[in-house]
Amino acid sequence: MSRDTTTPLTAAAALFDLDGTLIDSEPRSQELWRRLFAAHDLAITPALLASLSGRRSADVIAEHLHRFSPGLTPDDLRRDLRRLDEETSLPEARLMRGARTLLNRLRNAGIPTALVTSGGLKYATRHLARLDVADHFATLVTADDVTHGKPDPEGYLLACSRLGVDPRQALVFEDSAAGIRAARASGAACIAVGNPPPATTSETLAVVHDLADTPEIRRADGKAYQDQATPRRGEASP
Repeated sequence: MSRDTTTPLTAAAALFDLDGTLIDSEPRSQELWRRLFAAHDLAITPALLASLSGRRSADVIAEHLHRFSPGLTPDDLRRDLRRLDEETSLPEARLMRGARTLLNRLRNAGIPTALVTSGGLKYATRHLARLDVADHFATLVTADDVTHGKPDPEGYLLACSRLGVDPRQALVFEDSAAGIRAARASGAACIAVGNPPPATTSETLAVVHDLADTPEIRRADGKAYQDQATPRRGEASP
């Protein structure tokens, strides 16, 4: 789904993933999972780490619970994860390059923004406040708001519903395979950030390494992206 990136985009809303898209938190996230697995004497491979990107911790824990000692519950592991997340030796998350510039451009263009993250509300609000970008977002959709995490489109559909926009007029910024598939399944267009999995780049309008390099975005005039799929609940792109 390549396009001429010199032509301005139109959008009724811009929706951002948090980790790896708006903030550079991947080193912190990966170290957190490494420490959780190590605390339970389990090895974790680079491939396994990569497969966890963009997903809710509850979904990851449910999928890998069988690897941990019998008798441990998802609540036990979530408590361990929260405790580890408080360790001061973890890498600190920073804004992605160009993030503040892009957010200011969207504000000046009158385009509302939302955050759609696989993290919890406390996690998201802490980082947004610390990095002084919280006031850019009209609504936050977190892991606490959805039944099905990415790659299910529920979070993006909910954000569009809260903003009162057609998902086919929304523009999503994502970095992970799960997030890109969630965006596409919602009917939205997607810009990939950083180094997305190669198999997903054909599903995006463009790939940017610096958010400030995003093509110009103008407020939508009421027309949906013509090549987007019809929004569908509970189904992710293959």
